[in-house]
Amino acid sequence: MTHEASQPQEIKGRVLDTSSLTDYQAGAVVSRALIQKPTGTVTLFSFDKGQGLSEHTAPFDALVLVLDGEAEIRISGTPHRVKAGQMIIMPAEQPHALQAVQPFKMALVMIRS
Repeated sequence: MTHEASQPQEIKGRVLDTSSLTDYQAGAVVSRALIQKPTGTVTLFSFDKGQGLSEHTAPFDALVLVLDGEAEIRISGTPHRVKAGQMIIMPAEQPHALQAVQPFKMALVMIRS
C-alpha cells in the first residue's frame, strides 16, 4: 500500500529534521515531495519493514540518500544493501527495485536536465 502525504508546508530557508518529515505507517509507504520542478525532484520516503517499490526504470539517474534503517536495492538484478548514512545512484534506464529490510527512510533526488 502506498500513501502520499499532503504537500509540505513552506520549508525553504528553514532547518529541517529529516527524521520527522515523514513518519512510518504500518504496512505502508509514505512519500513527501520537498521540491518538484520540471528539472528535478527531491522526495522523502518512509517504508515499513517488508514494503518496497516494484521493479521499474526511470529515464534519469536517481540518487538515494539513506536517512534511517536498511533496505535492499536491486539494480539490473544485482542486490545492494544500503543503511543509514549511505547512498547509491540508480542509473537511468536500468531496472531497479527496493525492499525495506527494516523500517527505512530515504531521500530520492532526481535531476532531469
